[in-house]
Amino acid sequence: MTHGITLRSTDAGTALDFAEGFNVAGPFIDRHVEEGRGPKIAIWTATEAVTYRQLAERVNRASNALLGLGATPGDRVLMIVKDCPAFYYAFWGAIKAGIVPVPVNTLLRASDYAYMIDDSGCRVALYSPEYAAEVEPALLAATNKPLALRADGAFADELAAASDQLAIHPASATADCFWLYSSGSTGRPKGAVHGHRDMVVTSQFYGVETLGVRKSDVCFSSAKLFFAYGLGNGMTFPLWTGGTALLDDRRPTPDGTFELVERFRPTLYFGVPTLYAALLAALETRPADWSSVRAGISAGEALPGDIFRRFHERTGVSVLDGIGSTEALHIFLSNRLGDIRLGASGKPVHGYGAEIRDEHGKPVPPGESGRLWIKGDSTARLYWNKPEKTAETMVGGWLDTGDTYRQDAEGYFFYDGRSDDMLKVGGIWCSPIEIESCLIGHDAVLESAVVGHADKDGLVKPRAFVVVKPGRTGDDALTTELMTRCKATLAPYKFPRSIDYVAELPKTATGKIQRFKLRD
Repeated sequence: MTHGITLRSTDAGTALDFAEGFNVAGPFIDRHVEEGRGPKIAIWTATEAVTYRQLAERVNRASNALLGLGATPGDRVLMIVKDCPAFYYAFWGAIKAGIVPVPVNTLLRASDYAYMIDDSGCRVALYSPEYAAEVEPALLAATNKPLALRADGAFADELAAASDQLAIHPASATADCFWLYSSGSTGRPKGAVHGHRDMVVTSQFYGVETLGVRKSDVCFSSAKLFFAYGLGNGMTFPLWTGGTALLDDRRPTPDGTFELVERFRPTLYFGVPTLYAALLAALETRPADWSSVRAGISAGEALPGDIFRRFHERTGVSVLDGIGSTEALHIFLSNRLGDIRLGASGKPVHGYGAEIRDEHGKPVPPGESGRLWIKGDSTARLYWNKPEKTAETMVGGWLDTGDTYRQDAEGYFFYDGRSDDMLKVGGIWCSPIEIESCLIGHDAVLESAVVGHADKDGLVKPRAFVVVKPGRTGDDALTTELMTRCKATLAPYKFPRSIDYVAELPKTATGKIQRFKLRD
């Protein structure tokens, strides 16, 4: 048993047993010093190296700091924190003390943060100074008034003054541990409530048994820690195996990625298709040494086969495509080294069941499309404050992914699109309704509809169709105004990449816009 976890071998594969009182901070943080990894580097950044001993001490300091500020077990800490060691300290410090961390998307706007502050009822709001321009107005606008701490100010001071010793708070495998917010079809985020066992399940079944993550690995994730995807790649996988995480607090760019890959020599690289396409474009003029990377991993949106082929030709690295979700915490369908099917999301990860069902909830025959349902021990318990959505999405231990899939005769799963109108842009969920509302807010716009449109690399970007008011003209000047409005109002990845002016939008007899008729 390792800090409350027993791994058993069964005919079906590895099984996990959890002891009474299990708190996940034990195996992910405390055990490394006990097992002799104290001097080993746990976290690398461009300017800092943090050992496992330092990490354990600073996690304890964070626990004591949060408790000293009045947070109690069960309280929430909203985290708008960049990818840096302080993210680890706050996240694991909260968990070790029985407090619930809630890391959120750092690309959002004040109105989004105000909603989350109120929805979560957080006791503490912790934020990096880079996001103050959006977070501080949100704090003023929210009805809930948490204690607000800047990560480089009051929180850093509290860490320095706190004790580095703390007894772990007893919990249980299924007790609430942390939340992640997932975008909704109306644009309002949903708080997915995860348990203590969930990070163990994803780290063992996907990280170790599917990817082969080991203690010698250096994991570099361009997907940020606030994503479920990035949380595993950039934190839980290396901590579970005793490896090293390489963090970059900057916006992902090809130059920044090449710089860190060549300097720190990571062995596993995690990205999204949009970034792999950007890396390929940059490699046309700027060679880069990827010889340290034994595998690339892609998720967030389907990876076009052409991007896989071109990236492998340029770098020698095979990119393993997969699909996961905030609700499932990480990838549950994946390709593997030695078992790659281009255009497919792969096969189920050990520990997960997958079914493709028709509109009546019945499994469909191989080759037919339907709604993908999955089952596994890492799935969220519920959506906070959303019982109807919980009942609709989480049924009898199964999770409705909202994705349309088909499975071929050999067992590979192929993505056929969303079952609703949601878009994945750069690996991040995006509601067309939110973009449409922004466009309609302009006094020249009568109606709008937003759909996904594949760019030259086969990646989805928002495309807007606009009906202007009588007497107004849809021209380049208006397009510039609308683009500027969207970029100023919405998260930066949500703006429409093109705007088409049309006389009318296709609608049902009841007046509902038929977005599917606008898709290519």
